[in-house]
Amino acid sequence: MKVAVVGATGMVGEVMLRVLAERNFPLTELIPVASERSVGKTISYKDKDYKVVGLETAVAMQPDIALFSAGGDTSLEWAPKFAAAGTTVVDNSSAWRMDPSKKLVVPEINASELTKDDKIIANPNCSTIQLVMALAPLHKKYNMKRVVVSTYQSVSGTGVKAVKQLENEIAGVEGEMAYPYPIGRNALPHCDIFLDNGYTKEEMKLAKEPQKILGDNSFSVSATAVRIPTAGGHSESVNVEFENDFDLAEVRQLLSETPGVVVQDNTDTNTYPMPIYAHDKDEVFVGRIRRDETQANTINMWIVADNLRKGAATNTIQIAEYLIENNLI
Repeated sequence: MKVAVVGATGMVGEVMLRVLAERNFPLTELIPVASERSVGKTISYKDKDYKVVGLETAVAMQPDIALFSAGGDTSLEWAPKFAAAGTTVVDNSSAWRMDPSKKLVVPEINASELTKDDKIIANPNCSTIQLVMALAPLHKKYNMKRVVVSTYQSVSGTGVKAVKQLENEIAGVEGEMAYPYPIGRNALPHCDIFLDNGYTKEEMKLAKEPQKILGDNSFSVSATAVRIPTAGGHSESVNVEFENDFDLAEVRQLLSETPGVVVQDNTDTNTYPMPIYAHDKDEVFVGRIRRDETQANTINMWIVADNLRKGAATNTIQIAEYLIENNLI
């Protein structure tokens, strides 16, 4: 099993390599791939050193799987070239997510839709993944009508430059700005670029991707995405209106029985999800589960996950694991 990691020297790429090692992914050859300025650099994987190669070289090496985390433009140009060479691409950018010819996959929810013909598979947005992990079992049982979500997203979702900006501000050091304003001691209601409708691109991903993943556009999602000065882990305040009424104990049980979801919900002991506890974990944590007392059949929840792991690297690798386990490569 020959595996290329495209964007191997980036923030998500480095986490991908760590997760591949942790999960003992069955690869026989690793091909770390990056932009021309990183070619020739050395990366370490399982105590062995590997030289970083360029995209053209990687395509010629015909890997079985290519795990992409190198930005949308790179994916649009190079994913089809890998696919044409017989490689199955799992792409972590936004390039292919809403393409009707490509599957958008969270393995616990819809991996069964994958076939051998799927040569480019899209990994959803990090905020979407943790949202649908909690919503999927509840939608199946109670039938969602409307979701209102506000996100509290860490600077790691923007990248290395944003993490450095926060570190500089904490240290009182002048430096390059990833955001138009300070992020320390602040909250920016601005994730990704603004669109003509007044929403950001991130907010529209949250509105559209859950419908595609769940294969159902009978419900709607309205989102506000906010960047906060946490180093890692995204949080979401979620309000869900259902067609049918629910029992809170049953909701907690349904979520507890969902693979990849952990319920942390005991106000007596101040037990609830927080980014500091989700750090370096692959599960999605759900708490503050309570009935909305202002509207029938409506619930409030608080959802937290490590955006670089389940929100990106781990989900991508789980897709690859499913493909191997089911002989789809």
